Amino acid sequence: MSTDDEARPAARLTVLAGPSGSGRESVVELVRARSPSVWIPVPATTRPRRETEIDGDDRVFLAPAEFDRRLALGELLEWSRIGRYHRGTPYPPLRARLDAGQPVLLPLDLPGAPLIRARLPDSRLVLLSPPGYEPDAAMSAAFEHTLTHDLTERVVNELVGLLGSSYPDPARPRVRG
Repeated sequence: MSTDDEARPAARLTVLAGPSGSGRESVVELVRARSPSVWIPVPATTRPRRETEIDGDDRVFLAPAEFDRRLALGELLEWSRIGRYHRGTPYPPLRARLDAGQPVLLPLDLPGAPLIRARLPDSRLVLLSPPGYEPDAAMSAAFEHTLTHDLTERVVNELVGLLGSSYPDPARPRVRG
């Protein structure tokens, strides 16, 4: 039973990481359609905006100096370099969503997942692998769950189930007296 003065517990961050070609983006879109309460962070990038992209919806487009400033202030949860451009996950909006009790699903490339665990130890790391993909032992050990992307509907069902259990154990009721 909850009272008005009790805050909703922070939700857990779920990171969905996989190699190129694992189908990560299509799985995320189906999870978003099925579970609209799950928040997907908008990545920041220094690359130029494409004509069809909307700043703040598709990506947060930053000048390199602004990206570096945010990185220095710890405002990026993780970041990577892709060619001559940088991309990263803005941390303040993600932290606010988690603190408000909203589950967050963060799709990333494989190297980004361990970086998240270093900063947010309670995050759940899920490896999405195409059939036949064999990660090395160290990579495999970094993940709590592995989903083989053989049937998209099954993978989405399992991921939605994991996201539904993204809250920490319920707090003990407070005794009032």
